[in-house]
Amino acid sequence: MSQTISVLIVEDEIIIANKIGLHLEQFGYVVAGILPRGDQAVLHCRKDPPDILLLDINLKGNLDGIETARVLEKEGIFVPTIYLTANTDPATFERAKNTRPHAFLGKPYDQTELHRAISLAVQRHHAPAAAPEKVAPAPTPDGSQLLSDRIFVRHKDHMVKVFLKDILYVSAERSYCHIHAADTEYLLSMPMGKLAEQLHSSDFLRVHRSYVVNLRQIDVVADDHLVIGREAIPVGKEQRAELLRRVNLVR
Repeated sequence: MSQTISVLIVEDEIIIANKIGLHLEQFGYVVAGILPRGDQAVLHCRKDPPDILLLDINLKGNLDGIETARVLEKEGIFVPTIYLTANTDPATFERAKNTRPHAFLGKPYDQTELHRAISLAVQRHHAPAAAPEKVAPAPTPDGSQLLSDRIFVRHKDHMVKVFLKDILYVSAERSYCHIHAADTEYLLSMPMGKLAEQLHSSDFLRVHRSYVVNLRQIDVVADDHLVIGREAIPVGKEQRAELLRRVNLVR
C-alpha cells in the first residue's frame, strides 16, 4: 500500500525537508512535493491533493502550519495531516489539536515513528470509505436482531412505525425531540443523544447540538447551514468537516 501513497512535505528548512523526502522514498512513499510555505501548500492541494500532508507548524509567511490546515478545511479540502514540529508546548498542541490532525510528531523525528504515523493516517482516513453502506442489524441483549430500518414511536396513544429513510431530520428542544418526517412530525419526551443512538443507520449525522439530519435528504449545503426541504438547519463548526466529507462534496 505504501508504494501508492503520496506525501506532500511542507517544511521551510530545506535540509530537513530533503532528509524527510529521502526517508519517505526509502519507505516506498511517493513525495508529491517539497514546499516551504503554507500558501504554496494550499495552492498545491487545490489542484492535486496528496494522500498525506506532512506539515511543519512553524512556517514563514502569512500562514503557519495550523492556519494552513484551517484554510484547507474551510475550503472543503480534507487531507490527512501529520504535524511535525519542534514546538511541543501545551498552547501549540491545543491549537493543533483543534484542526483534528492524524498525528503530532516532534523534532527531531524518529524514522520508524514517521512511517507508522503515515500508515495509521492512511488506514484511519480510508477505513470509513471501505465500509459497506448497509449497516448490520443491531443485536439485542439476548442475541437476536433488531429491525434496523425502522423505529416505533408513540403517536396519539399508539406506537407507530417510522421508516428511517422517511425521516428528514430530528430537532431537539430542552428534553424533547421532534422527528420530522415527510408527512408527519412526532414529539418524543427523550434527549437527543438517546434517540440518536437508536437510529441504527450511517445515513444520520449530528450536525449541531440540536439537530440530527438524514444525509440522503439534504438539498443544499451552505457555509454555516444546510437545507432540507424548506428548512434551514444550522451546522456547528466542529461538525462541518465531517458533514462535507460524508456528502461527497465536489469542488
